[in-house]
Amino acid sequence: MSRPVLKTSTLVTEDGVPIDAIHLPGRKDLAFVLAHGFTLSWQRPMVWKIAKRLNQDGGVVTFDFRGHGRSGGLSTMGDREINDLGVAVAYARELGYERVVAVGFSMGASVVVRYAGLVGGLDAAVSVSGPGRWYYRGTKQMRRVHWAVERRAGRLVTRTWLKTRVSPAGWNPVPVPPSEAAAKIAPTPFLVVHGDKDVYFPLDHAYQLYEAAAEPKDLWVVPGFGHAETAASASLGLIDRIRGWARQAALAGPPAPAGEPARAAQSALAGEPALAGEPAPPAPPAVPSQPAVIAEPAAAVSPLSSADGTVVPPRNGPAPLPPQGPPPGLQPA
Repeated sequence: MSRPVLKTSTLVTEDGVPIDAIHLPGRKDLAFVLAHGFTLSWQRPMVWKIAKRLNQDGGVVTFDFRGHGRSGGLSTMGDREINDLGVAVAYARELGYERVVAVGFSMGASVVVRYAGLVGGLDAAVSVSGPGRWYYRGTKQMRRVHWAVERRAGRLVTRTWLKTRVSPAGWNPVPVPPSEAAAKIAPTPFLVVHGDKDVYFPLDHAYQLYEAAAEPKDLWVVPGFGHAETAASASLGLIDRIRGWARQAALAGPPAPAGEPARAAQSALAGEPALAGEPAPPAPPAVPSQPAVIAEPAAAVSPLSSADGTVVPPRNGPAPLPPQGPPPGLQPA
């Protein structure tokens, strides 16, 4: 039997932004909603490869965040994108899927965490290479990201070369940080996946998310794994483990009640206002004094392992936080 012809759809968010989406039909008991990272698109080969792999275990809805690809609007770096994820989740429900799991990478991971905690309506949530807090500038790659979104020249480069349109307005108020939203995800099952070679967000971001969340939760520290889709598309065995975890976690309990997409914007903007031109507020001191440990129940849900088959624990403790505040030359434009 031939597979159905795939077609794109235009979804419209609660705040009126058109979102370009595609549905890959699959088993009706489970759908994955795939949320990409900054400057990517569902049409990028690495994202498409992940979507096709997830499709082996259920239906997939993937889409372009606002300001990306063929979607309308401007990127707000994870703030109003919570509405984009909301309409994609609602679309998966409308297609008749019994359970919905959101899987996010990098910026998309922060959106998944905040949606799961602030809006709800998911049967499981997965964060891959996601940040635990805002305003992180402790790596060279993240300093480049801040330049690309905070400076006029950076936004021009991002729009011209990376085909991503970034809002110049900044955040006001500051959206709820990922770690604070993670504390509200339970009882939805929550999986944090992070590599020990991530050049954007070091492991303490994963620990911060994991420690903030309540059970049921799992933390997978992947040896040799880099960042987000770039690394995951080259390690499809990891995607297989994620979809296996998602199926087991999502089907373990009763279906989640449908969320309330209309609340998304209000929930996402529930932080404190930030005055234009002021430096970013300091990140919350949420890194635990003891390292997070991979939860023992994760052994029954395909834990990540080293070459010799042993479960990989976190390091002896998270790296110390760098000094807060923007370095010279990275003040908001």
